[in-house]
Amino acid sequence: MKKISAIEMAMKLVGGKYKCLILYHLSSRAKRTRDLLSLLDGISPKVLTEQLRQLEADGLVSRKTFAEVPPRVEYALTDEGRTFVPVLQRLCDWGWEYDQRHGQTVQPCAARIDG
Repeated sequence: MKKISAIEMAMKLVGGKYKCLILYHLSSRAKRTRDLLSLLDGISPKVLTEQLRQLEADGLVSRKTFAEVPPRVEYALTDEGRTFVPVLQRLCDWGWEYDQRHGQTVQPCAARIDG
């Protein structure tokens, strides 16, 4: 089996349009699918489900189903997923700093990411 570079591995795990955003929104607390749908502009329920399944398969997100009527499902970061929180925080900081130099059009990330 061909080895890939560390950056390729990282991009495989968190690359794409929504994975980092999902992890960011889960960094503060567990969330239901509908909460994530309202936080992620333009994502379809199908794409969100696919992204969550991939993050779960990679061990970054856990899924908890509650035995209620109607059923409730929550997603949260795993211990492995929480190891990515400092990277997310640095991405937030870098995005803010870049914007301050170039456009001043973005809102800062939530105070500090909890993780």
